[in-house]
Amino acid sequence: MQNIIGIIPARMASSRFPGKPLKLIAGFPIVQHVYFAAKAANKLDDVYVATDDEQIAETVLSFGGNVLMTSPEHNSGTDRIVEAVNQISAKEDSIIVNIQGDEPLVRPADIDRCVEAIISEKNADWATLIYKTDRNSNENNPNVVKVVCDFNGFALYFSRANIPYDRDGISPQRYAHIGLYVYKISALKRFAALNTTPLETAEKLEQLRALEAGMKIICVETEKAYPGIDTPEDFETVKKIISQNPELLNIK
Repeated sequence: MQNIIGIIPARMASSRFPGKPLKLIAGFPIVQHVYFAAKAANKLDDVYVATDDEQIAETVLSFGGNVLMTSPEHNSGTDRIVEAVNQISAKEDSIIVNIQGDEPLVRPADIDRCVEAIISEKNADWATLIYKTDRNSNENNPNVVKVVCDFNGFALYFSRANIPYDRDGISPQRYAHIGLYVYKISALKRFAALNTTPLETAEKLEQLRALEAGMKIICVETEKAYPGIDTPEDFETVKKIISQNPELLNIK
């Protein structure tokens, strides 16, 4: 059977919100919320936090989590995951799940659906999540990444811009991207060997490196996600959501 490994990249040196992984929500650090959400997924055999910070590592160990120490020099979460995967000597048919460390309300069922998609779709190198957006909802927010797909559900392009452009006012259905990634390990290793690409550099979206190299990313539609935490303002929003909806907590 394939080994399915969840890895949560976490770092303290966020430019927009330093120290983010250890900020407390409902009495628990953000990284613990994410870890327990991953542990609640049915499809994952193992879960690790990949970090370059001793304080994060100590916190994860304190709640019984698994830690992989990685270099502070990585440019993206996926690059950090590549180093982590090399440390655990993952099998050649393993599936790796990149669970964003700033998504405390990630749904375990969405993790499982992404894993199922990459297992069933033989042509896919990666799988990720998307959701339908309302007209004019976050369309001009560059932190909400948009995606267009082909008829088979494979991503054509991701952008911080408003795509597709509605020249004639026909109001096409637009989709936004949720940054959960599932990779076949062969695709992850191929990705790691690539240099940073022009579109990735322009948009600051690492998944464009995969598309520019001809990889196939299958998109799994889900409900609109709860917000991730990029800024202190996002942190306050998520705290409010959890205080009003305690059933969303994965830490019981």
